[in-house]
Amino acid sequence: MAGSFEHLYDRYRGALLGLAVGDALGAPYEGCPPGTFEPSADLSADPHRPGEWTDDTAMALCLATSLLESRGFDGRDQMDRYLRWRRDGYLSAYGRPIGIGTTVSASLDRYEATGDPMAGPNRLQTAGNGSLMRLAPLPMYLLHDGTRAIELAAEMSKTTHGAAEAVDACRYMTGLLIGALRNESKQTLLSDLYCPVYNYWLFQGIGLTPRIDAIARGVYKHKDASNLPATGYVVHTLEAALWAFYRTANFEEGAMLAVRLGNDTDTTAAVFGQLAGAFYGIDGIPARWREQVARHEMIEELAVSLLRETKQSIRHLN
Repeated sequence: MAGSFEHLYDRYRGALLGLAVGDALGAPYEGCPPGTFEPSADLSADPHRPGEWTDDTAMALCLATSLLESRGFDGRDQMDRYLRWRRDGYLSAYGRPIGIGTTVSASLDRYEATGDPMAGPNRLQTAGNGSLMRLAPLPMYLLHDGTRAIELAAEMSKTTHGAAEAVDACRYMTGLLIGALRNESKQTLLSDLYCPVYNYWLFQGIGLTPRIDAIARGVYKHKDASNLPATGYVVHTLEAALWAFYRTANFEEGAMLAVRLGNDTDTTAAVFGQLAGAFYGIDGIPARWREQVARHEMIEELAVSLLRETKQSIRHLN
């Protein structure tokens, strides 16, 4: 594996904090059409709730905590933590749950009624971005085993989003995050059908659904902002986030570009932020954003805990 443990330390913190920073940057403009606003680069603008993030980060922190405290994947424990967040503001920025999506909410209701943690609906109309936005802790936890990480990314999605496109967006993005954490170049990450497991999408695994496959082959590289709706549809979110990553050379420029796409601004920027944070590392995130984002010390501590949990397995990577 390319890179050192010191690089992993920086990249792990960058991935989880980058998610939160992107979420906080985009949160004030969620639902705004592109061109109707100019995003602020100051996360402390609200003196009452500076650097506040939404469900994107809160659910990612629930997932991270579940992986750590359960010592592995436990769908029921994950759903219980999402319920605590919805009910009590558990692992929220300021003690209140904000931004819950309709599909997540319906899935949690279904879980409470049935006890089945695989509660996500599988209809195409429910292919939202609510599982993609919280993804980062899973590939961080399973950095040493790309195949298993991709398999469990599908299961993680199915707890709230069982639609094939939502599942495959998580599977594909898991590979990108593992590659970024392993210090792959941007050219390699964004090459056609990249996966850290050799030829996985072609020969070793289950192929991607057509729209996610097109994204994995770089369809976004030939588009401009006017062709990127950046809505809550998972295909739009993934494409917009990768476009911002492809078009820019640093975290700040890419995050602001992602937010300017409008519509589901917090989630587009959160998905960009987890990949860009893993790629550029924590020092690539502007210091003012790292310091202004709510509960940044706790977020970094969770990232380091994920690295510690997997460190022994990482030693055996070549």
